[in-house]
Amino acid sequence: MSPRQRGGLEVVNWRQLELEQSGFPCSLAARIARDERYDLRQLIELVQRGCSPSVAVRILSPFEGSDAD
Repeated sequence: MSPRQRGGLEVVNWRQLELEQSGFPCSLAARIARDERYDLRQLIELVQRGCSPSVAVRILSPFEGSDAD
């Protein structure tokens, strides 16, 4: 494993841990941690304000295949 791959894995692991500590179920945290399009701080803030993790993910879900015109 190259240093770059190892660094990327460390970031994903950190993101997953942050999400889990904020109340995200392990499986959801693992999926979201790998997707850099999600803003962790925004997800965590929504959950801290009372939103469920799954709803927070839906609210902040990146649009698939859409182009901003």
